Amino acid sequence: MKILLKASYLGTHFCGYQVQRDKRTVQGELNRAAKELFGYDCDVTGCSRTDSGVHANMFCLTVTKKGESFLETDIDVARLPRAITAHLPEDVSVYCAEWVNENFHPRYDVKYKEYVYRIYNGAVRDPFLDGRVWHVPQRISEANLENMRLAASKYVGKKDFSAFMAQGSSVESTVREIFYSDVKRDGDVITFRVAADGFLYNMVRIMTGTLVSVAQGKISPCDIEDIISSKSRERAGMTAPPEGLYLNRVEY
Repeated sequence: MKILLKASYLGTHFCGYQVQRDKRTVQGELNRAAKELFGYDCDVTGCSRTDSGVHANMFCLTVTKKGESFLETDIDVARLPRAITAHLPEDVSVYCAEWVNENFHPRYDVKYKEYVYRIYNGAVRDPFLDGRVWHVPQRISEANLENMRLAASKYVGKKDFSAFMAQGSSVESTVREIFYSDVKRDGDVITFRVAADGFLYNMVRIMTGTLVSVAQGKISPCDIEDIISSKSRERAGMTAPPEGLYLNRVEY
């Protein structure tokens, strides 16, 4: 058996999830914490690879003994979240733990992932949200918000999202299925929520940048389907900054 952990982290001061030499990463901190807790080197395998500055409300990962498909520990699973979090820095914590079969994979067994992107639409920046939202100071009217919603709805379906992938990326297939996609406003915060069976590199950030272009009148909601069909990155909007992006939910 192996342990499945659910973690959350603030990505501001991390160089992404994946281990990188001489750089602070989420995986690096989890590797260190697991070794300190269990007393031996571990393999920590995550459900995704978030970029520098990207956050996670729910990030799933498995922990096994290094080079093995199992974990040896006498620690009760109910105590594991508090036990391992005690070895972690303040910007990452583990809030759930459970045993899973040795053949379970936190990335390949995912049914869908949900991301949220938060836009702060206040006139001046909010220091309490700094690093956790994309500040777009130009007021987005209710009519333009409705255009964003209409544009977001056109993402839904199984489609080739080449136009919403960072240039230079190399993948076997650029087809992804979007299960739902919506935009809501709560005060000055606009949230874009999207779920899919998988995402291309920078896909959610490009989708968000495109929605902001729609709100600013640079792209029409009716253009979204043509942009998707074109498979051209140049047709879509800008890549939104990383600080507003959160991996929000992982479903197995």
